Amino acid sequence: MNYYLAALCAAALAGSCATEQKIDREALVGRNSPTVETLDSLASLSVGNGRFAFTVDATGLQTFPERYRQGVPLGTQSEWGWHAFPNEERYTPAETLRDYDFGRGRTEPYAVQFNEPGRQQRAANYFRANPHRLHLGYIGFEGLAPERVTDIRQRLDLWRGRIESHFAADGQAVDVVTVCHPDRDLVAAEIRTAARLPLTIRFAYPTGGHSDDATDWTQDDRHASTLTEQGEGRALIRRTLDGTTYFVALRFSGATLAQTGRNRFTLIPTADSCSVEAEFLPETPAEPLPDTSETLAAAADYWRRYWTEGAAVDFSRCKDPRARELERRVVLSQYLLGIQCAGEYPPQETGLTYNSWYGKFHLEMIWWHEAQFALWGRERLLERTLGWYATVEPAAGAIAQRQGFDGVRWMKMTDPSGTEAPSKVGSFLIWQQPHLIYLAELVYRANPSEEFLRTYYGLVQRTAEFMASFAEYDGMGNRYILRGAIPAQETLRASETVNPPFELSYWHFALSTAQKWRERMGEKRNLAWDEIIDKLSPLAAKDGLYLAAETAEDTYLDVRFTSDHMAVLGALGILPRSPLVREDIMHRTFDWIYDNWNWGRTWGWDYPMTAMNATRLGEPEKAVNALMMDKRTNTYLVNGHNYQDGRLRCYLPGNGGLLTTVALMCAGWDGCEVENPGFPKNGDWDVRWEGLKPLP
Repeated sequence: MNYYLAALCAAALAGSCATEQKIDREALVGRNSPTVETLDSLASLSVGNGRFAFTVDATGLQTFPERYRQGVPLGTQSEWGWHAFPNEERYTPAETLRDYDFGRGRTEPYAVQFNEPGRQQRAANYFRANPHRLHLGYIGFEGLAPERVTDIRQRLDLWRGRIESHFAADGQAVDVVTVCHPDRDLVAAEIRTAARLPLTIRFAYPTGGHSDDATDWTQDDRHASTLTEQGEGRALIRRTLDGTTYFVALRFSGATLAQTGRNRFTLIPTADSCSVEAEFLPETPAEPLPDTSETLAAAADYWRRYWTEGAAVDFSRCKDPRARELERRVVLSQYLLGIQCAGEYPPQETGLTYNSWYGKFHLEMIWWHEAQFALWGRERLLERTLGWYATVEPAAGAIAQRQGFDGVRWMKMTDPSGTEAPSKVGSFLIWQQPHLIYLAELVYRANPSEEFLRTYYGLVQRTAEFMASFAEYDGMGNRYILRGAIPAQETLRASETVNPPFELSYWHFALSTAQKWRERMGEKRNLAWDEIIDKLSPLAAKDGLYLAAETAEDTYLDVRFTSDHMAVLGALGILPRSPLVREDIMHRTFDWIYDNWNWGRTWGWDYPMTAMNATRLGEPEKAVNALMMDKRTNTYLVNGHNYQDGRLRCYLPGNGGLLTTVALMCAGWDGCEVENPGFPKNGDWDVRWEGLKPLP
């Protein structure tokens, strides 16, 4: 602990989490429930359950998807809803491989993109885009033009997990309540209006695009929607798109249903009050749909427990004017991650709202999305996702084997099957590798269990086996090095990068943690791993500052090295202090980055990472400044989404990073004796919290 933190120990109670009165959770959540009063394409709201989400415009339904397409789109997505265009050329994953020689005495095949035209380029492009996530279907008011909509008053009731929408259509009042079932991929809506506006349920063909709403309305003849069952107030639609089939079960009241197009259905109200429920399923339904009142009650119960059983942070007593906005971001981020990123598969960067990178997920981002669950008392949601790693272990083992390494090499960009998407960058990343160990450790710390140790011990060990075999012994320096990889700071090249600082520190932490798991299981420490831990290269520095890599001697002269992620800060922030890091050098490095970095070329999680580093260095003022920095990629929309740019209008790693950082700023880390170490002790930050857990 440095002198600043030591001095703060005596005054710790000034920012203590301790309080005689418990935080009023309902009031905290309620004052941060967002409201919308215009047809703002960046202000769409969502309901969901972590595995399925439904996003609506200001009408409470998906009435204007075209208007919102370039904003936060009106998605209906699930974790199981995927499609692939027919592989008519019979491409194979082997055709995406190219050999690389990184000086390890062998060539290593990597799945990459090809610049040269030909079959390999086409094969790589096919497997990169396929499978892609589906938009499962739109439900909205039919024939309603935006100019006819006035008097908008919409609110996302976070406490009950529902959206309440009021507007006028041609002067007639319309009220809609929208909710998602907590355990089923089912959305329900109650509608009250004398206007008796018809509803449309319509389906589009997928685009297969990199970043879009996955909706192509020009291919109506390439897919089919068949009404396979219809009865009083119910119907079943079978959807067929090439080799993909799924179902939509409907339950409705106060309306009649008719098929009005090849992929279009209309609900015509017969009363001033009507309701509709739509459940999206990969197979035919096994049980009837609940009625809308049951779904509303189930959602209200789930979200009350979500908010009361997890952690909470209350900024209402803070005097700093930024505290109100920080509290809003914290509450909304909890909601968004709960509805978008809590399934059985890792989430994509845009969650279940719209497709980015074809809807595939990036394993280097799972820590940013989901580490916070274990710190905020919701470790069961993280554990739900971790189970996926076991299902794709054979695929990860095959990658390691073909490249000549031991254990399993976790892929970067993938889908539920674990198929590695070809990439000129992603296939060379390694910082996703230790995430499994870190996340498993967080779950264990939150709820120590022998059963959990037994379940994940093999995966932890196989993950560490790859890491140990990837570290190379440098006899000249009597040390271990890392090379032949693209680091988290992706502006560096695999062919010329040796010893990136974050990866070195992560190797030290993860191998050390894997050894702890061996001891917990009654096994002896792996002596070869201990040697690597002891002899990993310290972080490379020049002129008193840490370099982006040992080989990047022009780090502070070349803008390529001072753009993108300032990953060096993660070596002490994301990760605890290690023998590889000197705090005085890290402090000078932080100061340079804080003052001089190319902040216009950053991502949403860079601000939390900077704040975590500042917190561990005893710089709480700069920690808050970094977390609240006024930059485009640190913008949080009215719905809580972390806006990046015109391509990524929402970016959930930023939300997750925010929550992990706030946990560190409040609860600290192992051995930290300061309460609220990330907040200044100047009388302006009286932060109260309950239920948070410290980081390692």
